[in-house]
Formats: sequence, structure tokens, C-alpha cells
Amino acid sequence: MSVTVLLVDDDAAVREALAQTLELADLHCIAAGSFVVAADHIKPEFDGVIVSDIRMPGRDGFHLLSHAQGVDPDIPVILLTGEGDIPMAVKAMGEGAFDFLEKPCAAKELLAVVERALKTRSLVLENRQLRELVESGDPAARMIFGASGLAQGLRAHVRRVAQAQGDVLVSGAQGSGISKIAEVIHLSSLRSKRPFLKRAASDLDALALGAVYTEGEGGSLFIDEIALLPAQSQMALAETLDGAPTTRLIAGTTRDLAAEMEAGRFNADLYYRLAVMPVRIPALSERPEDIPVLFRHYVAQAAEQSGQPAPPVGAQIDAALMAREWPGNARALMTEAMRFVMGMTELDRPELREVDETLGLTAHMAQVEQSLIEGALRRAQGQATEAARALKLPRKTFYDKCTRYGIKPEEFRS
Repeated sequence: MSVTVLLVDDDAAVREALAQTLELADLHCIAAGSFVVAADHIKPEFDGVIVSDIRMPGRDGFHLLSHAQGVDPDIPVILLTGEGDIPMAVKAMGEGAFDFLEKPCAAKELLAVVERALKTRSLVLENRQLRELVESGDPAARMIFGASGLAQGLRAHVRRVAQAQGDVLVSGAQGSGISKIAEVIHLSSLRSKRPFLKRAASDLDALALGAVYTEGEGGSLFIDEIALLPAQSQMALAETLDGAPTTRLIAGTTRDLAAEMEAGRFNADLYYRLAVMPVRIPALSERPEDIPVLFRHYVAQAAEQSGQPAPPVGAQIDAALMAREWPGNARALMTEAMRFVMGMTELDRPELREVDETLGLTAHMAQVEQSLIEGALRRAQGQATEAARALKLPRKTFYDKCTRYGIKPEEFRS
């Protein structure tokens, strides 16, 4: 909840007394002696409330109320009236004031009205952000592809983490799309309309770190390869997080940060802060059934970018893709899709390009299943038990499928 109060009164003694009351209640008071000074603080992003005297020389409290409503009609404005000035109070409420108080007002009475106004302002802003989030759709569904259980779990976890608002550690293998997941977390959060900044850890000294936190105020900062952050910057970052900054940190790494910490190469305080909310991106080797889905998306994307028609992708190509290992993960698959569209890959062989229109769903799935089994055996170097475990199949079922497709595990042993 915001704790900002813009206090406007031309009487310096009254202004100082009211400001002291607000500050003693741990509220952030911005004191202004006139409408002109106050107007500089009344902006669309102002998240607090306004307390203003009505009778001021020049532009009075009613003019301020009208100005505030023009900037944001939901900003609560509390007007201060003279003792017994009931007509003025009625007019204030009729023109949209949140409430009015008679001067001089007791501290308890002032704080009660201000607290109620701050809660109202907080709810309005939160509902507004949620409405914007709904209108923007579901970034996780729009940007994280795959139909496997692991892909579905990743989308669900990203949504939960985004709403939690704490600092996040995104980890994954090279090419797995760490920066993309960081962006989805930002877009799925209430900060989605605020800045999303990306920085390489190796480029951030303590001074640059402070500057980028200021630049990203209210938004999210993604630091790629956080393990490469210089030691002094790691310490500075841990201290910054202790101060509860308004900028949310999303750190990315392809390394084992726990091992880096144990080896003395990564700040322990920083590690334990980031380890609270981890997001791990499963490699393609863990979810090969997602490869055809991802490949088709990348082919369509590459075709649109190059202005060429998207070539058809049939079961033969699916089988060939799933039979491969993808140490470069999504990035490598994206590159292969671009080459496929340009006709510069071995997938361009005529026998793979052929799309059998008569192939039914059962036959298509059989080809895919065979490719999955062969790929699992290749990764397990012919160890059937390990391959069955990777595919989450009972050993008997695995051996039955090997027999059906004429697959011999021993032929995959190096």
C-alpha cells in the first residue's frame, strides 16, 4: 500500500504541524505551499492521496480538486475547511472530494481519514493493474510453447511466480530461453506496464548497478548470467535487495549457483535471496515431445520474417528432429527452422519433405513414438532401464514397444 500524502496549505505553521503528524505515522509527506507547487507532483503515476486546504490565495482547493480529477479521477482528495463551514464542506463532497475535515483537526481524526483514503487508492490501482493484465491476455500461454507435462508445469509456475512479486532466479541450459522466461514473468506481473530492462552481469560494476535500479523503478531488471557479476557488484546487489527496492530483480543463469557459492565464487547472501523463488527451464532432452510443436512455431516465424512460404512439416521430419540431441535447446532448434525455411538443412531431403496425406493419426503417432524411444536410448547409450525411466514407462511396456518397432537397445551402446 502507498504511504505518500501530498499536503497543500499556504499557512507554513499549519503545514509543518500537519506534515509532522503524518511523518510520525510513518507516512511519506510531500509538503507544498500552493497549487502551483503541488501541481508538479500530481501526475498519472502518482500513487498517493492529497490533503489540501480549501481557502488559499490564488488557485484554491477547489481548483486543485478539479485539476487532480482531470489527471486521474480516482485520486482521493481530502479538503480542509474552516470550523463550522458546512456549506463549503457540502460543496466539496458534491464536487468529488474523498472527504473533508474541519480545521484545526485532531491528529487521530486526520490519520484515520488519510489511512482510509490510502487503502482506497491502493485498491483502485491494484484493480486497474489487474484489468490491464487481463486485457493483455496470458503471456505465458502466448510465449511458452509445448504440450508436454513439463511445458504445462513451466507455464503454471511462471504465472505463480509473476504474481508473487519477489525476486526470481531463472535457470536452464544454454539456449533454453532464459531471457524469454524472464520477460514472460515481467509481462505476467502487475509491473507489466513499467520498464523491463536487460543487462549482462559481466558489464555491471557497483555504480552501473545503482544506475540501472534507478532507471527501472517500478519495473523489472533482468541480469543475465548472474554468476558472472563481479564480487563487489554481488555485495552491492545483496545490499540493494536488503533495502526492498521498487525494481524487481529477475536473475538468469546457466550455471549451478549453489556449486558456485560452495566454491566461494558467488555471494552467499545473494544466493539465498535468489533461491527463494527459482524457475527451472527443462531442457528439450527432458521433453522431446515438445520438439515438433516448437519447430512448427519457429518455421512459421522464420517464414514470416523472410517473406517465404512455410514448408510443410510431416511425420518424417518430426521423427528426424526427435531422433537428434539438441544441446543448444530452443536456440538450436530455432536456427534449424530458419535453415529449413531457406532450404539449407539436411531436413530438405525429398524423402523427409514428403507429406503422406494418407497417413492417419495412429501411424503418425507411431512414428513419433518410435523416434522418442530411439532418442531416449541414444541419450542413455543403450541402457534400456535408464531410457524407460526417462520416458516414464514401465520396463515391460518399454521392451514391448521396442519389439513392436524392431528397436534393439544394444545397437545404441557406444
